[in-house]
This record gives sequence, C-alpha cells and structure tokens, in this order.
Amino acid sequence: MNARHLFYQNVATKLIKDKNVSLLVCGGGALDQEVLQKSGFHDVTISNLDTRVTGDEFAPFKWKYENAESLTFPDESFDYVVIHAAMHHCFLPHKVLTEMYRVARKGVLAFESRDSVTMRLLERLGVACSYEHAAVYFNDCQYGGVNNTEIPNYVYRWTEREVEKCIQSYAPHFKHKYVFEYGTAFPASAELENKSALKRYLLRLMSPFYRGFVKVFPNQQNLFAFYIEKPIKEPGSLFPWLMYDENKKVTFNRQWGEKRYKQQAVFSPTPPTHPSSSPTIR
Repeated sequence: MNARHLFYQNVATKLIKDKNVSLLVCGGGALDQEVLQKSGFHDVTISNLDTRVTGDEFAPFKWKYENAESLTFPDESFDYVVIHAAMHHCFLPHKVLTEMYRVARKGVLAFESRDSVTMRLLERLGVACSYEHAAVYFNDCQYGGVNNTEIPNYVYRWTEREVEKCIQSYAPHFKHKYVFEYGTAFPASAELENKSALKRYLLRLMSPFYRGFVKVFPNQQNLFAFYIEKPIKEPGSLFPWLMYDENKKVTFNRQWGEKRYKQQAVFSPTPPTHPSSSPTIR
C-alpha cells in the first residue's frame, strides 16, 4: 500500500471509529473498496458516474450510479459520506461538499489536494499538474476527466478556511467541528510522463529540504483530508441567536436580540410610486 492509500486508511480509521456505521462513497472505485475493506467497514455503498461499472466489481459492497453534485438520496441517508480524490473531478466541487453534508447524518470525510505555497511552486515547475490529462489518457481517452468525461478536469485544491466558509454558508444554524489532517506522497504525474527524468531528479533533490520544511509547516504537505462533524440537532447545538419553536422549526431568538440591540428597528416596504407623481415624457 503506497503513501496515499495508507494516508486514506489511517485517517478514515482514526476519524470514523465505529466500523458498523453506514458509509456512502462518492466518486468511488477499486481503491475505496480496498481501503475500506481493510479498515473493517461493512455497510458501504460506492457510487460514481462510470457507465462501464455493473456493480459486481465492488462486492460485497453495494454500488449505485450517482452524480455527486446532485445525489438522489434523501437527507441524512447515511451515517458518513466519504470522497477520496474525486471532488476535483466535478464541475462544482463546493456543490459536492454540500450534497455530501446533506446526505450524511454524522459527518463528512474528504481527501483532496491542499492549495498551498508548496503546491503552487510545484505547479509552476511542472511537477504537479493543473489539469489531469493523465487520468483521461489512461482511460482510453474517453473517461476520467470532469464528471468522468473525456475533458481533463482542473485540479481544484482546497484550504481549511474555504471548507469552513462553504459549510457555514450552507448550514448557518450551528458551529461545526472541523478536523484537518496532512500527509506526504511523492507526486505521481512525473512518474507517468515521457521525458520526465529531469523532473524526477529535481524532486528527489528537493526531497530532504521538503521534508524538513513540512515538519515546521505541516499544512504545506501535498496530502490533505478534512472532516466535518454534523452537530446533534438539539437546542444546545444552535447558535445563541437561534431557537427551536414549538414545531421544532429553527427561528430567530427574539430575547437574544433584545439583549443584544437597543431597540427593534421597524422596517416597512417602500410604497410604490403613484402614476401621477411620475414625470411625463412628451
């Protein structure tokens, strides 16, 4: 198992300790099956947009044809929703994250590349790719790109702050718990290219300096995982300016507002302009 796979397994088992939970994997494949089986999970549904899949490939896990940008499952259908290195293959990565959040009961776990100074430098040096041509080339030039088409996808990289802003905008009722994990793996693109001996030599030359650098700045590593824990829906989990009414609907807490502000402002809609007051054009 290489560094990327080991990072996936270690983070998944660390953050999802109960192996009897239900998992939905978005943009999943053989790697997800291998890692999650070795991690001891049993109730797993792997989903993707690959029309070549029959579902038998992922036995004993289940398979479903799904677009991660618009999942067909009802809210909170699975305990956890997981995605590994597939969000950047979508037209709308943020929509994928909010869909995963919607379908999850307990939490969301995603593995993506981090947008860092180190990664931007590697992109400029041509060592890390900005568009995944290789994914399409090694899928018969027909699949593996954006939404599994033949068009190479842009590699959308994330930051911690971006994850938080996305979730807090989508679910502004609660303050969420976020966990961020970092790891290192040798960039794969240089190993796949012809005439890449110089790139590989440069990477190995930089390796000792890089490892020393990321010990001081761990978030500059090229492996990035983020976990979002969904709050339990009870009064204590809401922000103080919100409350549940008698119908368990979330509403604004008027008492909190009265303590916070001097007096209630009165807003009235602007009255429509009377036709006779409008200027006449002759």
